[in-house]
Amino acid sequence: MPSKIFSAALIGLDCLPIEVEVDMSPGLHCYNIVGLPDAAIKESKERISSAIKNSGASPPHHSNRRVTVNLAPADLKKEGPSYDLPIAVAFLIASEQVAPKNIDLEKTLFLGELSLEGKLRHVNGVLAAALMAREKGFATLFVPHEDAAEAALVEGLEIIGADTLENLFLHLEKKQIIEPTPLTDIAKYYIETDSPYDMAYVRGQEHAKRALEIAAAGAHNLIMSGPPGAGKTLLARTMPTILPPLSLPESLQVTKIFSVAGRLGENRPLITQRPFRSPHHTASAPALVGGGNHPKPGEITLAHRGVLFMDEFPEFHRDVLEALRQPLEDGVVTVSRAQGTLNFPARFILVAAMNPCPCGNATNPLKNCVCTPNQISKYKRRISGPLMDRIDLHIEVPPLKYEKLAGEKVSEESREVRKRVEGARETQRERFKEESNSVNSEMSIQQIKKYCQIDSTSQQILKNAVNTMHLSARGYHRVLKLSRTIADLAGQINILPSHLAEALQYRAKEEI
Repeated sequence: MPSKIFSAALIGLDCLPIEVEVDMSPGLHCYNIVGLPDAAIKESKERISSAIKNSGASPPHHSNRRVTVNLAPADLKKEGPSYDLPIAVAFLIASEQVAPKNIDLEKTLFLGELSLEGKLRHVNGVLAAALMAREKGFATLFVPHEDAAEAALVEGLEIIGADTLENLFLHLEKKQIIEPTPLTDIAKYYIETDSPYDMAYVRGQEHAKRALEIAAAGAHNLIMSGPPGAGKTLLARTMPTILPPLSLPESLQVTKIFSVAGRLGENRPLITQRPFRSPHHTASAPALVGGGNHPKPGEITLAHRGVLFMDEFPEFHRDVLEALRQPLEDGVVTVSRAQGTLNFPARFILVAAMNPCPCGNATNPLKNCVCTPNQISKYKRRISGPLMDRIDLHIEVPPLKYEKLAGEKVSEESREVRKRVEGARETQRERFKEESNSVNSEMSIQQIKKYCQIDSTSQQILKNAVNTMHLSARGYHRVLKLSRTIADLAGQINILPSHLAEALQYRAKEEI
């Protein structure tokens, strides 16, 4: 008789339930998988047959009947090896080699890749599948043993982590019970680890450190310009050390992204530290924003709720840089393909670094610049005005003199800066507790009018700045958001003229 069990299909960062049906009928031997399977699923016929044989059962290839496997809904493209386990289990049930006892297959979901000897291997997107299973009312989830801790991040599900196919069907028949995986202890992953990049190691550059602190406090974008060796990369790498740890909802969202992308580290089912992504300047647009025939998250989504560091900013291809516009504005990237449109989250802090000219010495008082004015202008024009307008803080990073480099004075440690950043973030969480956003950089126009009130002196300063610096409407609102963050760092309820003046000094020099 035909059998039916459930599995899951990854669609972007989410999952949909998939019905895996197996029917065996009389006739010449035939073994077909239908329902828009990709090459990995078509090849699974050989893996599944070997795994079943080496687990002590009779595989489809030894059957003298027609074996048809259907993955429904049939109009949805299926991909990946995670269907190995559900197809194998459905076949064993349809061929009456396994008779599940006291298990409601309508409330059970299976995921896993099979090796030829019958072992269960890791698959991507287990957390996404577990979240979907809970939402759709499933009670039990069978996964490979190494993925059980990841699935057990989700409350309200019974997670069964199996090592081999044989152990699994013995469990289904109640001959050898596999104990459910206990709920993963989240607290043990919220442990602060030492970073090789600490602000205490950065000599001088107090102005840049202040800008980094403001960017971290309000999740604002920042760009650094300076000669080679001035410390731009080191400063950027200290950014994660001054950011607060991920909240639990943020942590689950970031973990889900990394799980789908296959980037979760071994023995670490939960990501608690904010991601730091640093793509090379030769990266393509799909690598950055995501894409492919079956769209996968790109670097900007992997940097969600963390930092995207783009070194040698003007060296990135123009189409790659322009692809940043929508995510910087909306916090989401939309990937459109013929079969549909997917949205990937992209709330990240952009930290960019660039030289002031091709040779790098245009602002270096210690070296002569060999670039012509035309070369410098052409180099800067690689970054469009609309993109620069979306960056809140523009700072110069000058070269350091010997006295600064060799001095014994120890700079402020990252943990001290992080305390101030966490204080400002807590103020923002309290401010936006009834809103959809959590940081100042995400404020809407209505929220700016509500939370960024300024006095008459500040209004006059801002009016002069708009007229002399030729601020765009976007630039005007970004200055107010930045002022709000500076006030939060200072512990002030109202935005003072000094806060507004400091925010204005971070605008791009070309606007002055």
